[in-house]
Amino acid sequence: MDNPGPDTIVRGMTHDLIIVGGGLNGAALALAAARSGLTACVLDALPRAARMSGDFDGRSYALAQASQRMLAGLGLWDALAEHAQPMNEIKVTDGRVGAAEVFLGLHFQSAELESGPMGYMVEDRHLRPTLLRALDDTDGITLRDGARVTAQAVEATGVTVTLEDGTTVSGRVLVGADGRQSGTATRAGIRRTGWRYGQTALVCAIAHERPHHGVAHQLFLPPGPLAILPLTGNRSSIVWSESTEAAAEIQALPDEAYLEVLRPRFGDFLGEISLAGTRYAYPLGMTLANAFTAPRLALVGDAAHGVHPIAGQGLNAGLRDVAALAHVLDHATRRGEDIAAPQVLDRYQSWRRFDTATLAASTDLFNRLFSTDNPLLRAGRDLGMALVNAAPGLRRGIIREAAGLSGDLPDLMRG
Repeated sequence: MDNPGPDTIVRGMTHDLIIVGGGLNGAALALAAARSGLTACVLDALPRAARMSGDFDGRSYALAQASQRMLAGLGLWDALAEHAQPMNEIKVTDGRVGAAEVFLGLHFQSAELESGPMGYMVEDRHLRPTLLRALDDTDGITLRDGARVTAQAVEATGVTVTLEDGTTVSGRVLVGADGRQSGTATRAGIRRTGWRYGQTALVCAIAHERPHHGVAHQLFLPPGPLAILPLTGNRSSIVWSESTEAAAEIQALPDEAYLEVLRPRFGDFLGEISLAGTRYAYPLGMTLANAFTAPRLALVGDAAHGVHPIAGQGLNAGLRDVAALAHVLDHATRRGEDIAAPQVLDRYQSWRRFDTATLAASTDLFNRLFSTDNPLLRAGRDLGMALVNAAPGLRRGIIREAAGLSGDLPDLMRG
C-alpha cells in the first residue's frame, strides 16, 4: 500500500497527479488513474471523520447507467449494489401527481433501453465511504486529509502546490476537483461564466407508506421543479426548487410545518410522508469555467461546470469528466506521450467542454421554460412533451441520453 500519513509527505515528493479535492470526483479520478499505473496524491481540506460518517443525512445521487458502469469498472459496485435502488421508470409531469389538471408529459421505461435500469439512486453515506476505503486499499494513491492548498506554481518540469502548514507537494499534472469555488481554477487565472437563478433547492429524504416501485418523478411546478427519486425501501429523495425568498422561509420552519408546505406540492400518491434525515438548502445557479485546462492543469466536476439539478446530471457530468480525463491520460501513457503535454490535456478539453456547455444550456432552458405557469407556455410545452411521448425513436434517444449512453463514451463507461 502507498498511503502514508500526513507526517510522511515530504518536500519534493513527486506524483503523476496532484488532485485537489477528495470528494466523489477527486477520489474516482485517483482510482481511475491507478488502473493506468499513474500515481496520485489527493489533497482534501476536510478531516477524514467528516467524510466517513455513516449517518444518513438525506443526501443521495442519481447515478446514470454509464456512471454505474464506471463504478463497476473501478471495482466498487459490488460494495454498493445492495444499497442502490434501480430507477425502472421516469415520469415527467406538468403539475402535481394526481391533480385534476395534471398532464403526464413523458413516461420513460427501462425496458426500452434493453441494457438494464436507466440508473440507480445511491445515498452519500454509502458512496463516499466506499470510495475512500478504495483509496486506502489501492497502491499508488496517497491521501492527505485536512490539507488546504494556499498556492500553486507551474514550471517546465512539473507543478508544485503549497499547503497551509507550509508543506509542498509536487507532481506532473494538477487536477482541480475542488468545487464551484475552485481555488485551483482561480489561482490558474481561469475565469467563469454564470448566473444565479433566484431559486434555492430544498433537499431532504422522506419515508412514505406506499411503495414507489422504482419510479422517479419529475414534477414541473410554477415556483420550480420538484424531483421525487426512489431510495431503497419505502423512502424517496426530494429535490425541491423554490424562489430564494420562499425557500428561506420554508427551510426555517420546524419539521412538521415544512412537511405541511411540501404535501400539497407532492400529492398523496405515496400515502403519508415523514422526514427521514437532515434537510438541506442550496442556492441554484449555472457556472461554467471558461477553460477546462491550463498548462499542466485540468478541471473536473463542479470545478469545471455547475448546472441546475433539473436533470439530475451534476454528479454524472463530473464522473464523465473523470472517465474522459482518465481515458486520455491512459491512452497517452500507452503511446509513450507526456501526460502533461498541452496536446494531451487539450484532448480532454475538446472532448468535454462542448458536452458540458450543451448540458448547461439545456438545463437552463428547461428551468426557465417550466418554472412558470404562463398558459401559453404551458400549452406549448405540454404539446411538445406529448409529441415526444408518441415518438418511440425519439423517446428512446432521450432515454439513452439520460442513461449516459449517448455520444463518444470513455473506456470506463463502455461496460
